[in-house]
Amino acid sequence: MSSAKDAIRKKKFKDFCSSVYHNKMAFAGTIILAIFVLVAIFGPILVPFSTLDFGDNTEIMQPPSAEHWLGTDDMGRDVLAYLMSGARISMLCGVMATLISMVLGTAIGIAAGYFGKGTDNILMRFTDFFLVIPWLPLCMVLAAVLGTSIWNIILVIGITSWPGTARVVRAQTLSIRERPFVERTVSIGAGSFHTMIKHIMPNVFPLIFANTVLVAAVAITSETTLSFLGLGDSTRASWGMMLHYAFESGAASVGAWWYYIPPGICVVLVILAFTLMGYAFDEIMNPKLKER
Repeated sequence: MSSAKDAIRKKKFKDFCSSVYHNKMAFAGTIILAIFVLVAIFGPILVPFSTLDFGDNTEIMQPPSAEHWLGTDDMGRDVLAYLMSGARISMLCGVMATLISMVLGTAIGIAAGYFGKGTDNILMRFTDFFLVIPWLPLCMVLAAVLGTSIWNIILVIGITSWPGTARVVRAQTLSIRERPFVERTVSIGAGSFHTMIKHIMPNVFPLIFANTVLVAAVAITSETTLSFLGLGDSTRASWGMMLHYAFESGAASVGAWWYYIPPGICVVLVILAFTLMGYAFDEIMNPKLKER
């Protein structure tokens, strides 16, 4: 029995990989994201400079050269080394904040949709509370209160980006709980927790997966925004902190384009990759969208 289930899972995984390969948006997004993941892992190891290698006055705001491929910043540091180190923090922040958002949104959405009635009303009013509050002021206040460490920033982004996931999961759960296989499970005495974990969650997982990829783009945007506003972790290199320091040092006014354009392009490309993957995965997992 278990071997048959494993065979089915392997077939589904192969079909999914094949669909990703033949879907132009998914393939392009996966390639872009894979490049940035490799840069985040191996880039700081391969580049001979460190974010702690400060230069003297003659090396400040120097344009790209054979020694410094992307020039230097206002402290004489190599911009390429800072850019690659920043990829680690930006990607880490995006992934970890997305995991927090996914867990909260999935748990609240499934519980609200499955139990309904009073539980649904309470959880959805709680969700609406987070939806109506302006996102950026809430993040700024939480970041200022909790502190500007990277883990606090991850927590702030995670606990403010889950309501959309909760709403989507709840809607799908309301549909699934009325299906015959769920009713049969309940009629033979299965508990609520068992039903939600074993029967509801596997059926809403494709929707969760596609939505999570889109939330990752929002999380990276949030980290960049908070860091640019000076609420990021100044002890960690990130693309948002690069833009913050570039703005403070007046890089745009002195024409130091190599200081602020590369991190901006990186942020745009990563967000584009996650967005392409999110829409493509939603199309792959929902045949109706593909036909449309």
